[in-house]
Amino acid sequence: MAVTSIRSISAALKILKPLHVPNFISKKKNSFFCKMSTESSSLTHSITLPSKQSEPVQILAAPGVSSSDFWSAIDSSLFKQWLHNLQAENGILANGTMTLNQVLIQGVDMFGKRIGFLKFKAEIFDKDTGNKVPGIVFARGPAVAVLILLESEGETYVVLTEQARVPVGRIILELPAGMLEDDKGDIVGTAVREVEEETGIKLHVEDMVDLTAFLDSSTGCTVFPSPGGCDEEISIFMCRRRVDKEIITHLQGKETGLREHGELIKVHVVPYKNLWRATADCKVLVAVALLEMAKKEGLLPSLAN
Repeated sequence: MAVTSIRSISAALKILKPLHVPNFISKKKNSFFCKMSTESSSLTHSITLPSKQSEPVQILAAPGVSSSDFWSAIDSSLFKQWLHNLQAENGILANGTMTLNQVLIQGVDMFGKRIGFLKFKAEIFDKDTGNKVPGIVFARGPAVAVLILLESEGETYVVLTEQARVPVGRIILELPAGMLEDDKGDIVGTAVREVEEETGIKLHVEDMVDLTAFLDSSTGCTVFPSPGGCDEEISIFMCRRRVDKEIITHLQGKETGLREHGELIKVHVVPYKNLWRATADCKVLVAVALLEMAKKEGLLPSLAN
């Protein structure tokens, strides 16, 4: 099938600067023992956070974590970003009432040569009460989703993808979305690429309106779908276009996705008026809320012919 080309109006983009993670002071124990077998449970490391020079943090490997996975985890952008978040202005360690004592690296999933998912347990204590704060972390990093609005014959439609989601055991209708593959912060480029991979629709950077940019700056202008257990933060973009009804028909039921990555995706086009009750995908519901409030506040640019 031919790739559907969509061009839309220019929109002011919120360009996120790459995160500059401070260099952490690293101290290896004299008794460091590195056993290459995956049975190793003796891997240890020590770091000192810039904001907590007098409180060294022990990094340990759980049984079954190999030496290469352990050191890859410590050096990963996922782990460094998490440490940065702890010390940020609104971070857990920022006001000095809590302390990080230890991190246990429990699992690493590689996506090719990079870490895709990282599982670890952090021991963080409240200094006043001595109580431990729940600290089980599934780290997958930042992601991006796109709300695609197609206007045709007086009706507005939304492009969704149907995918099998094994963690919930269900087939889910959701916004086209994807993970950032590195720490360079190319949010908009990732959004454009994911839309094309998952729907076959080719967008341009100037098509995109960052809906999460309308949030207060104290939020970081992203949304956290499950902060009790996962570090994922999502930027949600929108693009709009007037199209012929034939394009709606062409997209409906189209099979897409990168088969070599196991992506078996089917495109669905649903009326926008039915969107809020058509799926349990939180990205959809957040996008609808942001869009409706932005419209109410007059923050959206008009749609050109």
